[in-house]
Amino acid sequence: MAPYHPWIIVSGILGNILSFLVYLAPLPTFVRVYKKKSTEGFQSIPYVVALVSAVLWIYYATLKSNAYLLVTINSIGCVVETVYIIVFIVYAPKKARILTLKLLVLFNFGGLLLIFLLTHFFSKGTRRIHIVGWFCVVSSAGVFAAPLSIMRKVIKTKSVEYMPFTLSVFLTLGAVMWFFYGLLLKDMNIAVPNVLGFIFGILQMILYAIYKNHPKKMVEEDPKLQLSEHIVDVVKLGSMVCSEVNAVAPHPIDANNNGGLDITKDHDASNKV
Repeated sequence: MAPYHPWIIVSGILGNILSFLVYLAPLPTFVRVYKKKSTEGFQSIPYVVALVSAVLWIYYATLKSNAYLLVTINSIGCVVETVYIIVFIVYAPKKARILTLKLLVLFNFGGLLLIFLLTHFFSKGTRRIHIVGWFCVVSSAGVFAAPLSIMRKVIKTKSVEYMPFTLSVFLTLGAVMWFFYGLLLKDMNIAVPNVLGFIFGILQMILYAIYKNHPKKMVEEDPKLQLSEHIVDVVKLGSMVCSEVNAVAPHPIDANNNGGLDITKDHDASNKV
């Protein structure tokens, strides 16, 4: 079995490092939550969606060969996101706690179980990789869409308090690395969603530059309204990403023509990374 091209290894390792920093970026937020014993205006949606995405990427990686760099970072992501969610549930007000538990049951248990069962019993081989890939693309679109509700809040409150700048920077750089990793592997499932990650990362940094010194304006929002807005964002982005993958995904190529790599290059469907 031929080794990876050096640039694939470099981009994958850098992607792992930057994605690890993305996972750690909310740490000061949760330290603050722990100290104040309150989640204040923070939301659990990004962490719930990120956990779903990480689990799906691990599943996707197990169906492919030599996908160790995807397994490592998403395994770390599962642990980190689980810790964040537990801390959130412990200190969140009752309404936000119930909403978070409902999301966990709906997406992290029901949704993932359904995907595993359907792909295990009703698809095999390359077709299974294609289907799981589509779910990965959509889940990654959800990860990148999750901050949209925070960006809305930044615009309404004129405050960047709930949108850490370091998270935006690491998200943008990580998206670039994973884009090139997917591009070099000719795996559009990895490359395409990170285009969205780059775009949203840049938009977040622009918002930060605009509002970082602006006086705060307090705006109370109904968590259910935020959830419904986020779901609409994910649906729109999922449709957009699927169309984009259809347009750019190459046809399958024999593994012998790609240094022995067992890589599927049909249309496929997604953070963390």
